[in-house]
Amino acid sequence: MFVKALKAKIHRAKITDSQLTYPGSIGIDSDLLEASGIAANEAVLVANVNNGERIETYVVPEPAGSGKITILGAAARKFEPEDVVIIISFGFYSPEEMRTHNPRVVLADQNNGIKETR
Repeated sequence: MFVKALKAKIHRAKITDSQLTYPGSIGIDSDLLEASGIAANEAVLVANVNNGERIETYVVPEPAGSGKITILGAAARKFEPEDVVIIISFGFYSPEEMRTHNPRVVLADQNNGIKETR
């Protein structure tokens, strides 16, 4: 049996832009993706700290160092620029893997740079 558990998260990033007329996804600065281990096209859960909304979508890389966190598509109705978000990735692990598994956590600074990694 496998257990669904936290793989990685980007904690307290800020939405920089939204585009309603896009098929749907979230654009994330490639530096944050690399630090967190979250891949392009990977499914993520995005929690909006400001209003409690949660969506599941997939990742589109934004240019490294841009600080961009862009909500694309219908979720633009639930997320606004400056909203603080937590971007969460899950993985499936065997009981043996769970004994040593340590998720990656990236704390974002005010400009969506890397403040700290754990």
